[in-house]
Amino acid sequence: MQRTTYLSTPYDRQALDELRQWQHDMQRRPSLLNKLSRGIQQRVNRVIPEKVHRALTTAIKQMTRAMIFGAKVTNRPVVREGSLQERERAVMERIRVYSNTAATEGAITGAGGILLGLADFPLWLTIKMKMLFEIAAAYGFETRDYKERIYLLHIFQLAFSSQKHRNGIYATMARWSEEKKHLPDDIHQFDWRSFQQEYRDYIDLAKLLQLVPGIGAVVGAYVNHRLTYKLGRFAMNAYRMRWQEINVLPLQYERGDAPRLTTSFA
Repeated sequence: MQRTTYLSTPYDRQALDELRQWQHDMQRRPSLLNKLSRGIQQRVNRVIPEKVHRALTTAIKQMTRAMIFGAKVTNRPVVREGSLQERERAVMERIRVYSNTAATEGAITGAGGILLGLADFPLWLTIKMKMLFEIAAAYGFETRDYKERIYLLHIFQLAFSSQKHRNGIYATMARWSEEKKHLPDDIHQFDWRSFQQEYRDYIDLAKLLQLVPGIGAVVGAYVNHRLTYKLGRFAMNAYRMRWQEINVLPLQYERGDAPRLTTSFA
């Protein structure tokens, strides 16, 4: 990615202000409500037989691996040059398109009862992953690189996790330039159990309501649109962190006014 001028436009400054607020939110300690909700979900998980957990972990692992590491997900070329504003104009358009696509898919599967409702999971997962690949390309990152695909999984986890788990994922992403040097070569070493459990716990209630006759279509459209849009916005800020590291911080250090970076929870 070509380096741009240090905070050269009002848009750049506004984007980095939004990034700082988002970073603060990612490091916020879990609220009492977060802890209570998490406690209830953990009790439910303990009731579910271990063989069911293993089956769910395997299913989500295989589907996600097929999307992330299988056939080419998107043919959209990597954007090699362009200002942050130009890149994010394209990113917001992709988020809009994929959020609307997800809403349509959720409405159709939600209206079809339990059988079509079960088809929602892989279809919606495909939509979300394709969107992440296109966002990465718009910011100039080459997703043929295995480590960039792992970063996509971290964005996914960040968006669909409890606040406590989110704190830990964010801390890893905030120091990604170092963390990626120590990634295992074997994708089987990725923590798929936590990945599926956090994701499932986050969307369980909404997706159960999608199976209810009469309201499934409305719930499916609303939930898919809202959560796909949320994932897209999380991805924007996750890549703004990378953009800042490449384009802003080196120039700030040259000028002697670099901020002190922290991953402490506040």
